[in-house]
Amino acid sequence: MIYQEIRHVISSEQFANIDLVEQLFSRATELKDRDKKRELPKSMEGLSMTYLFYEPSTRTRLSFIGAMKKLGGMADGTESARVFSSVTKGETLEDSIIVVSNYSDVIVLRYDKKGGAERAAKVSKVPILNAGDGTGEHPTQFLLDLYTIGDEFKNRGNNTLERLKGLKIALVGDLKYGRTVHSLVKAAHTYFANGNKIYLVSPDQLRLPDEYKSDITSAGIIVEELKDWNKILPEVDVLYMTRVQKERFESEEEYEKVKGSYIFDEPELSIFNPNGIIMHPLPRAGEISFAVDRDPRAAYFRQAENGLYVRMALLEEVTGYNRRLAA
Repeated sequence: MIYQEIRHVISSEQFANIDLVEQLFSRATELKDRDKKRELPKSMEGLSMTYLFYEPSTRTRLSFIGAMKKLGGMADGTESARVFSSVTKGETLEDSIIVVSNYSDVIVLRYDKKGGAERAAKVSKVPILNAGDGTGEHPTQFLLDLYTIGDEFKNRGNNTLERLKGLKIALVGDLKYGRTVHSLVKAAHTYFANGNKIYLVSPDQLRLPDEYKSDITSAGIIVEELKDWNKILPEVDVLYMTRVQKERFESEEEYEKVKGSYIFDEPELSIFNPNGIIMHPLPRAGEISFAVDRDPRAAYFRQAENGLYVRMALLEEVTGYNRRLAA
């Protein structure tokens, strides 16, 4: 059984097992269909989830809470752990996790520094799900992004890997600090090395760090870095927009220099690939105009919805639901 392969979810690199990911996605689709019919299983009944968020979150936090509750489980925690937890008294992350893992069956952690989820996993008695660690990674977002691309391009093949082949993907905006982008490129050697081309579109100050760029180039993927995106918009299959993250800058002045570098509005929409899709991990901060929302190529709200069902499937995996059924 492949279910025992996942205990903690720390990095997108853990998901190099294509069969495992396809099984997760198949389960996510099943749960999505059953939710529409109000026939969801109570697979988390009797289990509790604690969410600890040291940075703000809306979609990730609420989708995990919704996933747990819809599957019959309990969810509690704090969305402001840096203010409303014992960290204000000097408690270390490790001590907090050791204690909380006595009270819960799974912990969803968003930490404000890179490597926080890995630190937590080393001391936790229960599964840790990385909901973003500073400028590091966001692996559950990677999974829902991958699921969304596969779902949007159903006509390209029978499974996600087939549907990804040959796609041209543009990653736009804050590639330096954007952890969703970091998780995507960390898994590039598995999912984007089938005739794909990746465009890295950003101002110089926000270019993708070399440590992540090597994940793409070492996989033999064609990569092009550029500042002007107009020439690629007609041919890009997936336009992945990101927010310039004000909270990562040391000064307002530095942020103002790059804010609004790329704004996708009606002129850009008019030349965009008629068969392409526009994605965004959200929240947006002006980089996609509201006028774009009406276009069927705008996939970002469908992308956010998919997060609920992918996270349902992940919760079942890490808590051993399928093993319990087989017992």
